[in-house]
Amino acid sequence: MMATQTWRHKADDLRLRASYVGMALRLIWSAASKWTVLWFVLLAVQGTLPAAIVYLTKWLVDSLAAAVAGEVGLAAVVAPAGLMGGIMILQRVLGGINEWVSTAQAELVGDKVKEIVHQKATEVDFGFYESADYHDKLEQVNSQANSRVLQLLRNIGGLLSAAVTLLSISAILLSYSLWLPLVLIVSTLPAFFVVVRHNKKYHAWWKTSTARRRLAQYFDLMVTFDASAAEVRINNTGEYFRSRYMALRKALREERLDLLKKQVLARLFATFLGLLATAGAMLWVVLRATRGAATLGDLALFYQAFNQGQALVGGLLQNMGQIYTNTLFLEHLFDFLDQENSLKEPDQPKPFPARIKEGVRFEDVSFSYPGFERRALEGFNLTIPAGKIVAIVGENGAGKSTFIKLLCRFYDPVAGRITVDGTDLRDFAQADLRRHVSVMFQVPMKYQMTAEQNIRLGDLSREANLDAVQEAAVGGGAHEVISKLPQKYDQVLGRWFETGSELSGGEWQRVALSRAFFREAPIVILDEPTSSMDSWAENEWLARFRRMVEGRTALLITHRFTTAMQADIIHVMDAGQVIETGTHDELLALGGRYASSWRAQMRQEEGTVESIEGDGLAGDEAADVKPAADPDPFSTEPR
Repeated sequence: MMATQTWRHKADDLRLRASYVGMALRLIWSAASKWTVLWFVLLAVQGTLPAAIVYLTKWLVDSLAAAVAGEVGLAAVVAPAGLMGGIMILQRVLGGINEWVSTAQAELVGDKVKEIVHQKATEVDFGFYESADYHDKLEQVNSQANSRVLQLLRNIGGLLSAAVTLLSISAILLSYSLWLPLVLIVSTLPAFFVVVRHNKKYHAWWKTSTARRRLAQYFDLMVTFDASAAEVRINNTGEYFRSRYMALRKALREERLDLLKKQVLARLFATFLGLLATAGAMLWVVLRATRGAATLGDLALFYQAFNQGQALVGGLLQNMGQIYTNTLFLEHLFDFLDQENSLKEPDQPKPFPARIKEGVRFEDVSFSYPGFERRALEGFNLTIPAGKIVAIVGENGAGKSTFIKLLCRFYDPVAGRITVDGTDLRDFAQADLRRHVSVMFQVPMKYQMTAEQNIRLGDLSREANLDAVQEAAVGGGAHEVISKLPQKYDQVLGRWFETGSELSGGEWQRVALSRAFFREAPIVILDEPTSSMDSWAENEWLARFRRMVEGRTALLITHRFTTAMQADIIHVMDAGQVIETGTHDELLALGGRYASSWRAQMRQEEGTVESIEGDGLAGDEAADVKPAADPDPFSTEPR
């Protein structure tokens, strides 16, 4: 019973591997069909040439022996020698053409794999990016998928070429004995099983070591990435990260070398068995020659045919083993591509309103992140009236970031619903919903591109109009910064490329704000829009803010009360609930959490200003001193 289940399991596994081969071949065909046809034709022709050389070897040796014996003239040697030379030249020519075809094919297939991985990466649920499992899968795909598809292609090509050559040589060997082709196959089976067994062990190790390999990459990034360079130096953590990286690499290296050592020993034993089989076959032919049953040409032909045949069978079986191994790795690619999104598109999506008339409502919304039991929001209710500026304030962990993710429909609530003008967000197509929401996230992207491109990325569907870009830059406060750059809006930002120009944190934030304003969306969400600005820059920006969002519904997530006080309505959040609501003046009069936090923040800012004045700072120096408003004003931690 156990044996039956084992064989059934193996049969199911082989069927699965065969399906992956089929999927990979379809992928290759879709990427480079014409090149693939040409490649297979070349392989088939190349596969017949070694057998032709083997046959010509017998002809040439027998002709030479006859010429030496004086039975024929040397002219009889010219024909087989000339044909052999011509075939050798043809082999080189076809090899060069095959290399060119293979390179073109590999480039197209590699780009195709990257294309479908990129497409899937942009389509998967946002929640995948917030799970370790997703990053493991992405690492497995990025590190092996591209190369494994190409290796599979090479293995199939090698299999085809070796099969054609082997059939040709086997036909020659059959004229000597029926059992010689069987000896070829049997002598190479040990090496085949060594390859399959080792590659399965290597794949198992590679899969289980993914998390550690990613961790090693992370430590490498901490030492080499520009974003971590300042902290690494000020905290002197470079040696710590380097030593952690080296320790992980040492463990991974030793495990890999131990696997390789076992493989080498097993392969040597398999090779020894193959040599014994070859020696036995050769002894049989020599004995035949001593009895006069074979000529010198027969000896040369047999030696070359058996030698090549054994290598071919070994290559054939090795390619089969490697095809199986590559399907183990390709499984990760196809599993990644088969991931289903939990966010479903509506069967009949409703159009998102171009102009919001009523507003956005959170109605008894409850939500917990996948894999976590604790609710980030529980029975949450909130109204954002159309055309109003609404601020959300609260301590870290109050649920503000979750609020944004739900509004952008990166996740769906586990209970309750979110509506825009009475329509559930789940009734809109996801792309349509997000097209009508403009967001500046708390940690915005620093695109290593031109200033104009940085802003235009906010809405690539808009016409490439520099005037519109500049208008958004003025609203976001970036125009003055960009105008001072050497190439202005054509200036590459950041230091990743040679002509780039780096910006300060506050200047990058203004570019991100401009990008958010460039998208003419009815809903604007700004998460900590002034956190990197000094108070002077903040005042200038706030003076323009109302004009930029006029007619839109705006949501501000902020720790700064000087920013929040500009809103029409302020909601104070705590532990996933709204605990206070009102205008700035109403909340101060209420004397609750907002009022006490406001007074604490104002005392903190007054202390900073007094310190600036006492130190005698003025002008640009004073402007560079950031008010101490970034620490969480709602935090109960002692300062």
